[in-house]
Order: sequence, then C-alpha cells, then structure tokens
Amino acid sequence: MFNRLFLKLIGSLLFALVLVAPAGADAPLRMESLVTADWLHHSFDDPNLVILDTTVQIDFDKDGIIVVSSGRDAYKKGHIPSAGFADLTSDLVDTDSPYPYAIPTPEKFASAMAGLGVGDKSRVVLYANGYSAWAARVWWMLRWIGVDDVAVLDGGLSAWTAAGYPLSTAPVERDRATLSVSLRPQLIADRDEVFAAIDDKNVVLIDAMPSAHYRGDLVMYGRAGHIPSSVNIPTVFSEDGYFLSDKTLHGLHRFDHDKRYITYCGGGISASANAFVMHRLGFTDVAVYMNSLEEWAANPANPLTVPDQK
Repeated sequence: MFNRLFLKLIGSLLFALVLVAPAGADAPLRMESLVTADWLHHSFDDPNLVILDTTVQIDFDKDGIIVVSSGRDAYKKGHIPSAGFADLTSDLVDTDSPYPYAIPTPEKFASAMAGLGVGDKSRVVLYANGYSAWAARVWWMLRWIGVDDVAVLDGGLSAWTAAGYPLSTAPVERDRATLSVSLRPQLIADRDEVFAAIDDKNVVLIDAMPSAHYRGDLVMYGRAGHIPSSVNIPTVFSEDGYFLSDKTLHGLHRFDHDKRYITYCGGGISASANAFVMHRLGFTDVAVYMNSLEEWAANPANPLTVPDQK
C-alpha cells in the first residue's frame, strides 16, 4: 500500500515538472517582470536581450503648464549601453488621434517594436529616465499584443547610475526582427466599457490621478473630480522613483481577485503603472483605459464627481 502511494506521489511530481519545464532543454526561464540594475548588468551576454529607453520629457512653460516632448535628446546625452529608444510621443502612439497617447493598431505597434529589434525570441527590458510609468506603459502594450518576456527596470536610469554602471552616448540600431501578434483585447478598455462599469459591482475602477485631483481640488482636464465609483490609488512609486514595497502595494490593493479592474489616469500612463503592479500582485483581469480623462472629461455626457457629492 505504501509503495503504491509513494509511486503515485512521485509520478504526480514528475508530471508537474513536465508542465512547468521550458519547451526546450536550453530554453531560458522567463524573466521576472521587475528587474534590478544588478540583474540587468549581469545579463548583457544574453544574445536575445533588447533594452529600450522609453523616456518622455516633462517640462513646464512660463505659465506653469505641463509641456510633454520626446525624451530622445536626453537619450542621446546618455543611456544604458546597447539600449535603443522607444518613442512614446510618435512611433508608439496613434498620431492621428486627438488624444496624445492613444494606442495605435496592434499591427502598427508590433511593426514599430520589430523595427527596434524586438522579436519573438527577445527578452525585453524597459526603463525610463525619471518616471518609470512610461516603461510600464510600453510593458502593458507589449502584453496586449502577446509578448510576455518583458521587464521593467526598477528605479529606471537613476538606479543604473546609482549602482555605478556606465552610460553610453553611442547610437544604437538593431536589425528589424519578426514579431508575431497574439492579441489580448481584454487588456484595453474603452469609454463605453468604463461607462458601463460605473454601476457594475463586478468591475472596479481604479483612479491613478493625484489625490487632490480625485477630490476635485485640482483641475487638470477641464472638469473637476473623478469617474463615479472609482477608487483612488494615486501612486505606486516611492519618492526615490522605485516601486513601493510589496507589503505596501498589497496593502493598497485589498481587493477581490475575482473581479475585473480598469485603471485610468489622464492619458493612460500612470494607469499602466497601476495595472503593472496589479498584474504582479496576482490580479488576472485588469485593463487600462488608455485615453482616460483626456477623452472622458472632454465629453459632458461622461460624469465626474467629487467625494462630497451624492
């Protein structure tokens, strides 16, 4: 009796190992979705590694209005060696849309990434100089088209330089790769789905705007307040630019894992960082409202509220 049970247990364990083993004997294990500067530095000999700088430059004009521009000039002044530049102000967005960060078609996005050397066998590490939500945005879009072996560098370029690693000013161009699309449309939410979610108890809206904006004390998109029923999680980053600790993030996301979640912000950038974190925390049904308040607030038919309103 004991021998039969023992053999059955061993058989079950072997079967489980087959299920989780790589497809080929030499196939590398998939990266963690969040990596450190030390990990990246020690992975430079990986021939499938593609590093991309996703920086977007944020400035203010004389009136204090935010001015957004490509981070390419900053990239040219110094980037992680071998990193290409992924431009979220042109190549990776729908430039015909009235919304500055509207997603392009899956085919256009895949073509742009393939032009940066991202292929079906690539392992991609994304980083930004400053706000790592830009990297999380590209990470989410890659998941959207079915690319999974992708990571964000925790702390971005600052983490790299703080570790004492060098920068390069040499331009980087990779050969065009072949990148397949296996679309996951459920990762992107549109206006109609968000509108329906307001009264749907099975869907939770996550507002990634600053708390002052959520309360209505700060107006950034023409109208005050937040989408009704939404919950405010204003940041997932610490002051030094790293993601908050796992313990803190778990505390911010005490939600039912069986529900659907839609994150939003102003233009789908901070919302992508929130969605990235929720994916890491084990939430399996998360979407980003990419046009976010850029689209929502522009239409008076879309309701906004503040906490003291009923």
